[in-house]
Amino acid sequence: MIELAILGFLAEQPLHGYELRTRIAQLVGHARPISDGTLYPAINRLEKAGLLTRRHEAGAAAAQRHTLELTEAGRTELHRRLTHPAELDVTDSTRFFALLAFLGQLADPAAQAAVLRRRLDFLDQPASFFHTGARPQRAADQTDPFRRGMLEVARATSRAEKAWLREALAELET
Repeated sequence: MIELAILGFLAEQPLHGYELRTRIAQLVGHARPISDGTLYPAINRLEKAGLLTRRHEAGAAAAQRHTLELTEAGRTELHRRLTHPAELDVTDSTRFFALLAFLGQLADPAAQAAVLRRRLDFLDQPASFFHTGARPQRAADQTDPFRRGMLEVARATSRAEKAWLREALAELET
């Protein structure tokens, strides 16, 4: 997810490392904090793979600033990751939202729709946090108010997301 976010934000414009970290934190930091120990190794991997370049500039003080820029290979890799996301990028909500933030980078509505269809297919599978034997537990069956709350919130969230996905698919597929 971190690499997808780096590629996605750099596809929009070149950024300094601090600006990139701030944008990633705004996108997913509420759910998964982004530390320098996570960000900079990912940047180094992408740079080593030729997916981004680092340009040195004079900073406001004595320290140099590094501007990160996406290469053509990086843009190609971003489009590959958006067109053929990993299973976890579709099934994990935080990772899916990161994917969704950059899906507009794909110019092909059919490719965008295919990703949304995968997410909808996943959400249409029966799921629950809690099981009684082989049967998933419904909120109404839950006696613990906190577990009932989890199930009710999850159901409402899923219902809203599925409605949006169906609406977006209808627009993309016409």
